[in-house]
Order: sequence, then structure tokens, then C-alpha cells
Amino acid sequence: MLDCTVLPKIKRNVLLNPGPATTTDTVKYAQVVPDICPREKEFGAVMKELGESLVKIAHGSTDTYTAVLFCGSGTLNIDACVNSLVPEGKKILILNNGSYSSRAVDVCRYYHINHIDLKSSYTKPIDADTVAEVLHQDTDHEIAVVYCCHHETGTGVLNPIREIGKAAHDHGCTMIADTTSSYAMVPINLETDNLDFIMASAQKGIMAMTGLSFVIGNTKMLEESKNYPTRSYYTNLYMQYSFIRDKGEMHFTPPVQTIYAALQGIKEYFAEGEQAKWKRHQAIWKELVQGAEKFGFKPLINKEFQSHLVLALIYPDDPNFTFETMHDSLYAKGFTIYPGKVSDFHTFRLCSLGAIYPEDIKAFWQAMKEILSEMKMTIPIQYNT
Repeated sequence: MLDCTVLPKIKRNVLLNPGPATTTDTVKYAQVVPDICPREKEFGAVMKELGESLVKIAHGSTDTYTAVLFCGSGTLNIDACVNSLVPEGKKILILNNGSYSSRAVDVCRYYHINHIDLKSSYTKPIDADTVAEVLHQDTDHEIAVVYCCHHETGTGVLNPIREIGKAAHDHGCTMIADTTSSYAMVPINLETDNLDFIMASAQKGIMAMTGLSFVIGNTKMLEESKNYPTRSYYTNLYMQYSFIRDKGEMHFTPPVQTIYAALQGIKEYFAEGEQAKWKRHQAIWKELVQGAEKFGFKPLINKEFQSHLVLALIYPDDPNFTFETMHDSLYAKGFTIYPGKVSDFHTFRLCSLGAIYPEDIKAFWQAMKEILSEMKMTIPIQYNT
């Protein structure tokens, strides 16, 4: 392994977008390893360690749960879970209150999977009682799977997966949660949160690199899915799981260097500690909120619904405001922000993901003050309503 203390520091940018996140130099340099064929047993041992650690982060037992690794972005996980876990002749109930749960609906439509698109407000959490009522009305038990996005990064809404999972299990359904932007940040417990399958990518909570995604699932249910309709080749969950189980390898070429970086990110995760890391993310979010309030920016959703990971702010009505100017000026100073993900609302997002700290946010708001002044905007920010 490289001794990072003798290597040059890499220019550090503070990424306030919802991923990829700011990484440490030790994670970056973890990719610099001797070349290795990913079919070697040595690399298989690295994959095994990684998979077991991913399960551990979600407080799962490796006797009950398995991590299935893929080469691809987080959307690949949505594809894999939706196309692989719906039995023949059954439906999936998708709880749709944001852009990322809508993506699961798109996957269903693409594969012609029988589904229910249960839409609700994009600015409020899903009501678990409503979910329970929909399932109660399913007297023929046509619904076999319930799908929910834990944290909708388009808005910052955090959904009550534990209560939704209980409703799903009470009806005998498999519970899938998209935890892409909450895993390794918001503490998750597979058992107590009533979760059968969750998903994430390396560039979010474990603060590593893009290109590695993973589904953590109930092993028994994975085995049962062998007999479900096969709707995809590359993203079939059972195929990938069984290949890793039997050979210790991904079915297709894995992102080798990215896996080494992910393993380093996990080591740093455990070194920081689950609760300490979550407290840090909350402290960053608090600095973001306090700064936004000081400048008069209006949040899209109420504080009580916010994840403490994403703050969505409504565009000012000031005629001198353009998002592009603000973004480009901040980028030049080392800060990256991101536009909103909900077409009905003109917003931009500030996120507390990654290897950043409250002092970074103080510096961000100082840069924002300078830029708003250069744009000749009125402070506090002006809104017509």
C-alpha cells in the first residue's frame, strides 16, 4: 500500500452536490495498486471482505444477508431490484414521492412489469398508514413487493422506511428500499427497519469513487428469485449473486481500482464510527440551514421533513439572479452546488454528504456573500410570495 503521508496533496473541492461526494486523499490514492486480474483469488478475497463489510454497515448478519456487487451507477441497482424481484403474475407497489422513486416506475414500464404507481406529494414523507390501507385492500394478494426510496435527494425528504416495511411485512410482501443517499449516513438496521433489500453506490455514504454499486439482500429471498422471470441479462440479481457465491467474482469485469478505493472508504467509515459520522453530517446540515436563513433563502420543504442531508432552496425572485452565474462563481472558488431535480419547483440543492466539515460550510457562505454582492442581489433574498 502507498504511504499517503509522502505523496502530494490533491486539490480539494467541496462538493455540495448530492454525489459523487468529496473524498479523502487516502481514498483517492487507494486506487494506485499493482495491476491484478480480477479473476485471481487474491482479488476474490478483497471482494469478499468488501461484501461482508457492506452488510455489517447495515447491521446485518452475513448468515442472513448478502451484498451483490455491480459495476455501474446507482440506477443499475434500481433496475436490478425491480426487474429481478417481482414473481410471475404479481405486482410491485411503488411509493412515488420523488424523482428517484419515479425512476423505479420507469423501470417497470420499460420491462412491462405489472405495478402500482402510488403517487404522493414530493414535499412530504410517504404516509405509512396509507400504504397499509392500500395493502389491506389487496385481498387477492396480487402485490408481492413494496418499493420505497428512503431519502429523495431531489428534495431532501426522508421517508419512514421502518413503518412502511412493517406494513409490507404484515401483508407478506418483500420490502425494497432505495438507500443510495442514506446508506452509511443515516443509521440503518436491516432487521429492525424491516428491510429485505437495500441499495447504494460507493460514491455516496462510504465516500469513495463512482462505478461500484451494490444491493444488500436477504439471501433466502435471493435464492428464491432464481425462479422469477428473467427480464435482464446484465442486471439480473440472482445471476450476479450466484456468480459471486460460486466463484467469488462478478459475472462481468468489475471496477478493480474503484473496489480498492471503496474498501479504504469503509475502513475510514468504521474508524470515524457510525454515530460520529451521522453527527458530522447533521452538523454540516445545521450550518447550511443557518446560513440559508441568514441570507433569507426559502427552503422547499419544512424542516420536520428534511433528511439533514439535503437542503433544497427555492430560486430567488430577484431579477439579477441566475443559477448559472451563482454556480460558476462558486465553482471557481472550489464549491460545487447542484440544481433541483423536481421540474415543478425551481430549486438548487446544498448537501452534507462526503468528507466535508462545518468549517467548510462557513467558508462556503462567505464565498456566497461575495458572489451575491457581485451579482448585485438584495440581501436578505427577495421573494414575491
